[in-house]
Amino acid sequence: MLRFAVVRGGLGLLAVRRASRLSRSSHSSVQTEYKPIKKVMVANRGEIAIRVFRACTELGIRTVAVYSEQDTGQMHRQKADEAYLIGKGLPPVAAYLHIPDIIKVAKDNNVDAIHPGYGFLSERSDFAQACADAGVRFVGPTPDTVRKMGDKVEARSLAISAGVPVVPGTDSPISCLQEAQAFAQTYGFPIIFKAAYGGGGRGMRVVREYEELEENYQRAYSEALTAFGNGALFVEKFIEKPRHIEVQILGDKYGNVIHLYERDCSIQRRHQKVVEIAPGFQLDPHLRDRLHSDAVNLAKQVGYENAGTVEFLVDKHGKHYFIEVNSRLQVEHTVTEEITDVDLVHAQLHVCEGRSLPELGLKQDKVRVNGCAIQCRVTTEDPARGFQPDTGRIEVFRSGEGMGIRLDSASAFQGAIISPHYDSLLVKVIASGKDLNTAASKMSRALAEFRVRGVKTNIPFLQNVLSNNQFLHSTVDTQFIDENPELFNLKPTQNRAQKLLHYLGHVMVNGPTTPIPVKAKPSSTDPVVPHVSMGDPPVGFRDVLLRDGPEGFAKAVRAHQGLLLMDTTFRDAHQSLLATRVRTHDLKKISPFVSHSFSNLFSLENWGGATFDVAMRFLSECPWKRLQELRALIPNVPFQMLLRGANAVGYTNYPDNAVFKFCEVAKENGMDIFRVFDSLNYLPNMLLGMEAAGAAGGVVEAAISYTGDVSDPMRQKYSLDYYVNLADELVKAGTHILCIKDMAGLLKPQSSQLLIGALRDRFPDVPIHVHTHDTAGAGVAAMLACAEAGADVVDVAVDSMAGMTSQPSMGAIVACAKGTKLDTGIALEKVFDYSEYWEVTRGLYAPFDCTATMKSGNADVYENEIPGGQYTNLHFQAHSMGLGNKFKEVKKAYVEANKLLGDLIKVTPSSKIVGDLAQFMVQNSLTRQEVEDKADELSFPQSVVEFLQGHVGIPHGGFPEPFRSKVLKSLPRIEGRPGASLPSMDFKALEAGLREAHGDDITPEDVMSAAMYPKVFQEFKEFTANFGPVDCLSTRLFLDGPKIAEEFEVELERGKTLHIKALALGDLNKNGQREVFFELNGQLRSVLVKDTVAMKEMKFHPKAQKSIKGQVGAPMPGKVLEVKVKTGSKVEKGQPLCVLSAMKMETVVNSPMAGTIKAIHVSPESSLEGDDLILEIEE
Repeated sequence: MLRFAVVRGGLGLLAVRRASRLSRSSHSSVQTEYKPIKKVMVANRGEIAIRVFRACTELGIRTVAVYSEQDTGQMHRQKADEAYLIGKGLPPVAAYLHIPDIIKVAKDNNVDAIHPGYGFLSERSDFAQACADAGVRFVGPTPDTVRKMGDKVEARSLAISAGVPVVPGTDSPISCLQEAQAFAQTYGFPIIFKAAYGGGGRGMRVVREYEELEENYQRAYSEALTAFGNGALFVEKFIEKPRHIEVQILGDKYGNVIHLYERDCSIQRRHQKVVEIAPGFQLDPHLRDRLHSDAVNLAKQVGYENAGTVEFLVDKHGKHYFIEVNSRLQVEHTVTEEITDVDLVHAQLHVCEGRSLPELGLKQDKVRVNGCAIQCRVTTEDPARGFQPDTGRIEVFRSGEGMGIRLDSASAFQGAIISPHYDSLLVKVIASGKDLNTAASKMSRALAEFRVRGVKTNIPFLQNVLSNNQFLHSTVDTQFIDENPELFNLKPTQNRAQKLLHYLGHVMVNGPTTPIPVKAKPSSTDPVVPHVSMGDPPVGFRDVLLRDGPEGFAKAVRAHQGLLLMDTTFRDAHQSLLATRVRTHDLKKISPFVSHSFSNLFSLENWGGATFDVAMRFLSECPWKRLQELRALIPNVPFQMLLRGANAVGYTNYPDNAVFKFCEVAKENGMDIFRVFDSLNYLPNMLLGMEAAGAAGGVVEAAISYTGDVSDPMRQKYSLDYYVNLADELVKAGTHILCIKDMAGLLKPQSSQLLIGALRDRFPDVPIHVHTHDTAGAGVAAMLACAEAGADVVDVAVDSMAGMTSQPSMGAIVACAKGTKLDTGIALEKVFDYSEYWEVTRGLYAPFDCTATMKSGNADVYENEIPGGQYTNLHFQAHSMGLGNKFKEVKKAYVEANKLLGDLIKVTPSSKIVGDLAQFMVQNSLTRQEVEDKADELSFPQSVVEFLQGHVGIPHGGFPEPFRSKVLKSLPRIEGRPGASLPSMDFKALEAGLREAHGDDITPEDVMSAAMYPKVFQEFKEFTANFGPVDCLSTRLFLDGPKIAEEFEVELERGKTLHIKALALGDLNKNGQREVFFELNGQLRSVLVKDTVAMKEMKFHPKAQKSIKGQVGAPMPGKVLEVKVKTGSKVEKGQPLCVLSAMKMETVVNSPMAGTIKAIHVSPESSLEGDDLILEIEE
């Protein structure tokens, strides 16, 4: 780049630079004294101030910065040799508009010249005049020229005099709305308001119809007044879809004017330029010449000196219209510098000193275009929300650099605070190359290298622009953004590392995010994975299933010699012992070992039931991702899930198509065997689940929930005949496998032989699978008895995760069956290794381990019939409430509650209904008789009422009377299958709603999660949006966070590993936050974390809750300018509610719905953060 009279030897040789070694040209008779500049003040802020400082330093000129109170920490004041505060006590923008303060600082500090930058006072003639009056040079045109060019109306008149075509418009600034109305009546719509004394898109509004006129006039006036200190507007006819072409001009004090070619600034939003290109792409050569000629002629007519820009609109017919002259340096001057190799700021300073353009080597025939340059303005704006400005603290900043890239920035560094007071520009990225495509390629690469965290940016949008075919290969106009909605298909940034640091910091400050039932800490010992052989795992039963289908699979199971096992360690075992809290992280680690060592398992139960919602609710991980990842690691063993019949994996009734769709998606993601049960053994519910699983292509395992005791002739409700007859219905319905689900562990060896023997006799060709819990301690004996009686498969858990309320011990059954006809074919040594892994892993879940309160199983389960998982939960609850000594009473009440409800099959959700009634009785000290007597007076738990209404189904033997009638009174009753009357679920509408709420990366699996658990899924997505992939963290870190000075690694994906060290925890700040410091991959990082305990004692503006309809939040941080409604006002959807101002732009907040204003939480001048509650609307 051409730079002028650069100092040789440093600032000490200032006089050398000052010597006018060039002969004064003879082209002009104008005599102007050459006066070197010694000190320059920049009456501006941010990147333009730094740009000028750098140029001054290169020329040996001392620099002075000014800054507002709000800019104390900004970079521009640090880049100058001196810096002084201006506008003390004034609003942020007003400080930079306070001419007396600026002039005083200049005079007090011997400033020779003031560079105005762009924006603020740069086009104010009174400021240029004030500089002249104070004896300080203004680096720009003369005050008279600034006045003429700054007055858009006078500039139009001068353009007309110079023969330059103009757009029809008012001859002078309008003084009232009526003048705008008159202009619109004469020229028709659309029209455009423009600020008479400033540019940059502020004070500019397009009006397309009469109804919009008043509102847009007020907004344009207010914006202009705020940004430029003068709200004067003029009106023009708005030209549709023009190209915005501007010509860079440069003049001196001797009447010389040249152009430095043109820039295409057509890519705009809100009339603000986003991407600028030099030279203009595919511009007709004759049109280019006319633009250059008109620009130079106009400049000469007004005696223009210094740098400026003449702006034109070019319509679709190639006709150009003058719109304005910017008598200052432009934001996009950089692209001109790159293609012409002329340093415009150097030139400005030299012209101000009195040098002529020829002296500087700047003659029109010497200025040539070389290549192409593109400038992208990286801003802290959110394109997905209408480019609303974002504010906050930059937590991470990493720029894109390299060959052909130039960066002009200011507050682009880690820790910088982006305030709502000023422009949202973060950094200007300039790429240059031999042509447009080369420059665009470099720009795309550079933008991809950027990492900006803590605030939203428009980088994804810019990347879409740069890859757009029209941008690369054709011409664009000012409607380019509006007409290409695909530009807003933004690829979300992952930001995984910083989100994980936020999570870790949150846990360090506030403790675990998942509720911890006991105070025990996770073990500090990490489990060691047993050795796994290399290569593919052995052939397993899944290979049979894939080859022969469900029917062939069932035949192979029935024909198998020896006892087959299903391992519940991955699901029911930890549901029973560890509150379902085992994470995918620990399951994945041991999965390859399972695949290689236990290929002859019948199946691995690893999904469904309570694990589905717990994964999202408490572990903050996706249950579908768990299924996918385990499937990839264990390709040879069939996976088995628990399906609650018509309830799928939920606790409520769903439309039939939801159950079918769920099974379909589960099968597609790797599920093989569907254990279908119903909590009441209600056949219609079971048949629906079986049909759904079968239609998906899965193996159907119909499970009969077992209760009572078939070996006790006194217990006739659930007799042997009951089970055999129910099994007969299930086999007729086409089940591939028949299962007995003994959820409470009630099967004794004798009852096992009776039940399984009878089923084997009745169904000799159907595989029989038995599930139990070991609560009473007889599980191993009962399962061996089942096997002897003809069961093909029994459920077990690895030894360290077996016993008590879990399943019987895998090692015990393998050892007992070894060498007999029941031999499992599983090596005991592998079981021992497997058990050792889980023994250590179990220590990580000490805060959830049932052994914290429960030291053994209990044979009283034969009396109370409490299912294993519920037994653990009730025991925890009793102890957590200090009622551990009353657990016996809870169990007795459970028996009585069961009798009150008619002696139910007890498994989720029916077991919860019995438990809710039992706790209700204990809390209110009620006996069974008292409940029966007062049933029409008591307020029962909702679950009990809904059960009696028929929401769960119809229990065997019917509902208990008169208890049911007393409780329900006149409440409605459901007849038949509860879900049969539900309308089909609209999955497309659900998906559309999810995409609107969470972005376009919604998967079919996400849709099913939302279908099953809408609120839980919503909270899960919000959690992961804030904290990232926490499933990548080790379990101790997830639960307890790191210790100070601890170093650890987090593998995000194969080949991407984070190395993190926790450094320090900061003190509480005034916002209720603590700064947590980390080292990430060798670089310092920090995050601000709200201290939830401390914040309870601090007062903050309430936030709008997205889940509450009618709560309207601030779309961006800013200040309230106007509230347009009052409490009690009726509003329509889309009606303006209030006006916010941020970063010198005004935004109208419209009503999202029709209704009545319930409450207003703001007033004019209120300062708001993003999502702060503005007002509430009720329908």
